[in-house]
Amino acid sequence: MTEPLSLLTALLLGLFGASHCLVMCGGVAAAAGQLDTQHRVRASLLFNFGRITSYTLAGLLVGSLGLWLSSLHDTLMLSLRSVAGVMLILMGLYITRWALWLTRIEQFGQVFWRRIQPHAQKRLGRSDPTSQWILGMLWGWLPCGLIYSTLSWVAANGEPAMGALTMFVFGLGTFPAILSAGLASASVMNIIRHQWSRYIAGLLLIGYGCWTLASVWQPASFTAA
Repeated sequence: MTEPLSLLTALLLGLFGASHCLVMCGGVAAAAGQLDTQHRVRASLLFNFGRITSYTLAGLLVGSLGLWLSSLHDTLMLSLRSVAGVMLILMGLYITRWALWLTRIEQFGQVFWRRIQPHAQKRLGRSDPTSQWILGMLWGWLPCGLIYSTLSWVAANGEPAMGALTMFVFGLGTFPAILSAGLASASVMNIIRHQWSRYIAGLLLIGYGCWTLASVWQPASFTAA
């Protein structure tokens, strides 16, 4: 049986991947905040809560899928954990800017995103709370290697409730970066974007990915399977 991804790890993954979050969601978060200048904090909060809602739902769905796959054969779970380790390494390489292979993986989600994007763009010009929250929910399905990395772990755990909670905590980890973009907080964004911050975050993710692969491919794993 695989160990569940700790909530602390999910939180740190969200924090460490903040530079990637700024690239993927920072622009629309800033736009959402600027469109409602009198309630900028509210607009930014609703957008972020919408994103986290989608992440939580995705965690529940992927965790359920992992549970179903684990009922078929234990070897499938070992394969999922291997994928999770590789994704973490790719995410670390992306954050450090040593290799950008992860962007190719994100392209697989473009087919799904092209169906959602028009609905999201329609709400960019609206300032009512419901539209701002829905905008965040829709933007939460934007193809993102960081999210895919975490979801691969959730699938490997095969626990729907834990998957939803893990993605919720992961979303909280991304919260400071995206909220700062929405409120134009240059000081927070400068820390997140600093070269050494990216190096430390990337190396930790690479190390965690290597540890994951080592735990999967040790002889005990095959004995258990």
